Formats: sequence, C-alpha cells, structure tokens
Amino acid sequence: MSSNSPSPAVTGPTPGAASDTRPETTARKAISLSGVSQRYGSGASAVTAVGPVDLDVTEGEFLVLVGASGCGKSTLLRLIAGFEPPTAGEVLVGGAAPVPGVTSGVVFQQPRLFPWRTVGGNIDLALKYARVPRSERPARRDELLARVGLTDTADRRIWEISGGQQQRVAIARALAAETSLLLLDEPFAALDALTRETLQEDVRSVSADLGRINVFVTHSAEEAAFLGSRIVVLTSRPGTVALDLASPIPRMGVTADEVRDSPEYTVLRTQIATAVKEAAVAGTSAGGARS
Repeated sequence: MSSNSPSPAVTGPTPGAASDTRPETTARKAISLSGVSQRYGSGASAVTAVGPVDLDVTEGEFLVLVGASGCGKSTLLRLIAGFEPPTAGEVLVGGAAPVPGVTSGVVFQQPRLFPWRTVGGNIDLALKYARVPRSERPARRDELLARVGLTDTADRRIWEISGGQQQRVAIARALAAETSLLLLDEPFAALDALTRETLQEDVRSVSADLGRINVFVTHSAEEAAFLGSRIVVLTSRPGTVALDLASPIPRMGVTADEVRDSPEYTVLRTQIATAVKEAAVAGTSAGGARS
C-alpha cells in the first residue's frame, strides 16, 4: 500500500450523536436492525443494555462493533444470531427473523468444542447439522481445516492442540454451514498477542476469499482497524451508534504487514480509539452505566 495514499481525517464523533462517514452504497441489505432495544429485568431493577439502534449491513461487509466493556456489543450480536428476540424493534436477516444455527455461523470467545471428539469429529458434527451428505463430509472437512491452517490435524484430540488451534477449529466449524453470515464475539480475547495477530490475519484473508458478511465484536481499536471494512462505535450502556464509518483500507491485494505499516491504518486506529473514549465519556456524563 502506497504511503502517498490519502488518509482519512481524524475526527471523532460529536458526544452523544451518531456520525456516518460511509459512502453511499447500492448493495442489497442483508441485515436490518430497526429501532432495536434490549431490556433485561423488570421494575426498578430493569436495565436497558442497548438501543435504540438502527443499522443496516449490506452484502460483503466486514462490520466491526467496537466500544467499552458493557456497551451492548455482544447483546447486538446475540440479537442478530437470533439467540433472543429484541424487547423493542425488529431484527431481520435476509428479510426474515434470524434462526439460531441456521441463518449464521457463530464463533464465541471460548472455542466450545466437544472434548470427546477429535478435531475432525467436531467439524463432521457441524457438517451433519448443515445437512452435508455423509459421502461429501471428509472432503469438505479437510477443505475447512486447510482453510484455517490445520491440515493433517483431523485425527488429533482437542487437548492435544493449542488454544489458538482450538479457536481455528471453532472458526472452521462455524464456516461449515453454508450461510452468508459469520458472527464473531471477541474470539481472540483470551489468546496471547502473537496468536491473536496471526488469527486476525487468517480471518481477514478468509473473509475476503469467501465474501461472507462478517459481524465482529471487539473492544480493541487495533483489531477493529485491521479487520473492518466498516466500523461502528457504540456509546456506553445503553449502547447506541456513536460513529459509523467505512475503512479506507482495501480488502484485497495487500498483505497484513502492508496494512499495519500503512498511514491509513495508523490514522484509522487513532480515530476509532478516540471515538470509543469520547462515546464512553459522553454516555457516562449523560447518566449511562458502565460495567
């Protein structure tokens, strides 16, 4: 990436107000959140975790939701996955209500693999639930493991591989379903810095190759700047959209080192970090709770 390429201006959001710096697009909406809020509990102890949020995600986007802890990022991801219905508003995936395990693949912070199954056995089970014919599963399993850099590991036990490799298996398992949507909830948070960086590169590459929609939750400005084609910063609880911007960094034709060494990445990372801090302070000063 040329160092002479134009860099985005460093402008944080107006406190408490949403900012949209994305270009106009004609791509078809794949995810739509309209007036979505989520409230837990009742009476005086009730807590509004997120909302109201209006958000559309188009085909091919890698959307990163970023914000301080407790701002509702994971809550929004659960709503998109269909794990729970919103208290108010409407969530649509592909024009209909999301169905858990059908409309999206999900990768959690912990791998959540079945320890009594081999690496290949975990993938085979996912392929079974994805209704892949038995005769096609071995080839498909090997393809998925190769895609996440785990060739020749199918017969290994889960406890025989590292934490980073386990998370790779979880990603391969999520890719087993032929869905257009992959949801990732801080999947690298528990990993060491080097493994985390390597897996970021893998996910960025896989998402560009497959063209799936990705929604990725993180609290890291560095991770958001590296991965996202679009970044949405949330205020502190209840989370609302404080900043919505497109990344100037190309998805294809650049290496991970070129991305991280580029002035565009440096400026974008700073812009996101500033926006997260300002959004959290704005929410707290307005009476929002942080956790």
